[in-house]
Amino acid sequence: MERSILVVDDDERIRASLPGALQDEVDQVRVAESGERALAELAEHPVDIVLTDVRMPGMDGLELLTLLRQRLPNVSVILMTAYDDLPTVALAMREGAVDFLVKPLELNSLRGVIRRVLEDRTHAREAGGGPSGAAEAGDVLVGRDPAMVGVFKLVGQVAAGRTNVVIRGESGTGKELVARAIHRASPYAREPFVAVNCTALPGTLLESELFGHVKGAFTGAESDHRGRFALAGRGTIFLDEIGDTSLDFQAKLLRVLQEHEFYPVGAERPEVMEARVIAATHRDLEALVKRETFREDLYFRLRVVEIPVPPLRDRPGDIHLLAEHFLRKVSANTGRPPPVLTDEAVQLLSAHTWPGNVRELENCLTRAVLLASGGVVREEHLGLGGVVADPSDYGSLQAVERGHVEDVLRATRGYKSRAAEVLGISRPRLDRLIEKYDLAHLTRGGRPGGGDED
Repeated sequence: MERSILVVDDDERIRASLPGALQDEVDQVRVAESGERALAELAEHPVDIVLTDVRMPGMDGLELLTLLRQRLPNVSVILMTAYDDLPTVALAMREGAVDFLVKPLELNSLRGVIRRVLEDRTHAREAGGGPSGAAEAGDVLVGRDPAMVGVFKLVGQVAAGRTNVVIRGESGTGKELVARAIHRASPYAREPFVAVNCTALPGTLLESELFGHVKGAFTGAESDHRGRFALAGRGTIFLDEIGDTSLDFQAKLLRVLQEHEFYPVGAERPEVMEARVIAATHRDLEALVKRETFREDLYFRLRVVEIPVPPLRDRPGDIHLLAEHFLRKVSANTGRPPPVLTDEAVQLLSAHTWPGNVRELENCLTRAVLLASGGVVREEHLGLGGVVADPSDYGSLQAVERGHVEDVLRATRGYKSRAAEVLGISRPRLDRLIEKYDLAHLTRGGRPGGGDED
């Protein structure tokens, strides 16, 4: 059976080069310079695959994809774009694209994708079905590393259903952002997204917080309280750090997932649970199951789909891209134009190992925007230091913490509310740090617990 592909791109160089580059993968390569012309071409010459650019004058690639899903559902569509932040990946997967490539195209990767799509089509025909498009999609995430593109695709593939999902990754990698992306791309995006940090509450309080309680259920329960599951409705409930919960709580959560109902504490009648559950953890759940500190049945009930979020050190090519993103974000919040990074600052960012992952990078750039003057972020604004070869050159953890708090207090001119925001901590915790390190003289109030003028 003849294998064919239509390349749709307003760039003449792409249309001229790809037919020769793909001659070993397909029998026939056709080209079209626009979405409108592609539809006319397909009316006369059906193909197996359409490879289309996203950004084109007139009908863009997403519009073409939508029309093809309606008119020619058996055509497999691959999209490509040169835009670094990949804002259209999840939307493309939601609309039914089978894959998404980033320009400049790497020909071996392109050939591999085409071979896989053709193999999938062959298997589908043999099984009596058609080519499978991607399922519902997710949200905009920043990154172009292949590992992050894989995350975008998984978000798109799980968003349409109600499947339980486990998101795994180190602290600071953006697990909640991935969960929110799934929710916002789902058919229930208008329903609530309710996030719960399971480590922030003791077991008994966590149960009451999630399931609610009735008046008189325990000392202090002076009225009925709706829990997070009830508040989520048909939306999403996000259970962060599920690996740190107690076995007793895990047993109760398992029953909720099995029966799709829950009992508020002290209640005699259950309530229906309609929300999708997305859990996240930085822990090795398999190891916890072996140590019998995490229930195996709950593990398999939650882990219908697993999404691994890579640490920042494993996608160094995204560091500069993320840095520019955070500079724009922080500048918008502060009302300043985004500063530029010097080449030396970019090199320092790229050389850092980022143990705190994306969260650490965001805090670093927030600090830099506050300290930079003249619209330029230099090495000294990043607070990362130079390359240190001798471990003895590192200060103690307390010294580093004191220095960072001092720097932020100076940068915020002693406004503690703003300093706490930059540090990512609460005002009471900042007051404790100010008292611990004797930094009250740097604050507006002049004392650890004093008020701000802001």
